[in-house]
Amino acid sequence: MTVTTAPAAHRSAGLEHRIAQDPARFRVLTGDRPTGPLHLGHYFGTLRNRVRLQDLGVDVMILIPDYQVLTDRDTAERLGEYTDGLLLDYLALGIDPARSTVFNHSAVPALNQLLLPFLSLVSVAELSRNPTVKDEIAHSRQSVVSGLMLTYPVHQAADILSCKGNVVPVGQDQLPHLELTRTIARRFNERYGNVFPEPDALLSAAPLLLGTDGTKMSKSRANSVPLGATADETARLIKGATTDADRHITYDPDTRPGVSSLVLLAALCLERDPHEVAAEIGDGGAAALKRTVTDAVNSHLAPHRARRAEYAADLTYVRSVLRAGNERANALAEGTLEEVREAMGTFR
Repeated sequence: MTVTTAPAAHRSAGLEHRIAQDPARFRVLTGDRPTGPLHLGHYFGTLRNRVRLQDLGVDVMILIPDYQVLTDRDTAERLGEYTDGLLLDYLALGIDPARSTVFNHSAVPALNQLLLPFLSLVSVAELSRNPTVKDEIAHSRQSVVSGLMLTYPVHQAADILSCKGNVVPVGQDQLPHLELTRTIARRFNERYGNVFPEPDALLSAAPLLLGTDGTKMSKSRANSVPLGATADETARLIKGATTDADRHITYDPDTRPGVSSLVLLAALCLERDPHEVAAEIGDGGAAALKRTVTDAVNSHLAPHRARRAEYAADLTYVRSVLRAGNERANALAEGTLEEVREAMGTFR
């Protein structure tokens, strides 16, 4: 399935305008797999945008897809620890349980039941040629790819449509997944009657931050700076980041990706232009650049880390947020499943 980005970008711009005009009309579905700690890439890429949408008045649903941990792993190791970590970061960043809903896959049976009728609406060929699935398979940790990996996009469609989400914040690389969700919603409506909205992509304008090794920042590549890291840990991680041999610091992402990513990170934390930050460092070299980045990151994240520590001292409350979110997600998904059964004539 090929998805050109120009139409999606046009729709996204219009969607942003409509959200600003009437945020109560929209429900966002987004989330993070509990496979490791959230990091700076998540923070600038998606997390701050969730809080922004919440504060605008959008109904924000945040899924912790614990079942999907198994798409590229043989076991769900440290699942409880990572789930707690996600909750701590969400709350510390400003996700308000009174206005946003955090829930997980395994606690919402009705969501997962939607996978069966949805699978009947897509072909094996459509799943096999999904570029995101092919990329996930190429980078899979498993020696044999499971059926869950192949059906991953359909499971995501169930995530979104179980709560009738009509907005999904995504990067351009995730457009094929969302396009399949739109296809499933459309085919179900054509076959059984109008039940589902066709969700729109809210394209992220997030800056690209590389990991400390110069590749894509990722929870699984041990190349990120976790939001929950201490100031000393942050300094150590940034000190080991990849740069280059040119002592003069400039901001040029095309020719100096490692240096430029560090400059951009400092600029984002300082809320300044990256060219200005690079110019100030000048001939200071990589050591001065890394000191600037370390100070900027630690200063910017200090309030988050303080709030995170407060929440970590009361995990009973933190876990109650998830339980309450699961109750709401269950009610929504069960209502949706009831509509599906009635439309299909499978439940009398």
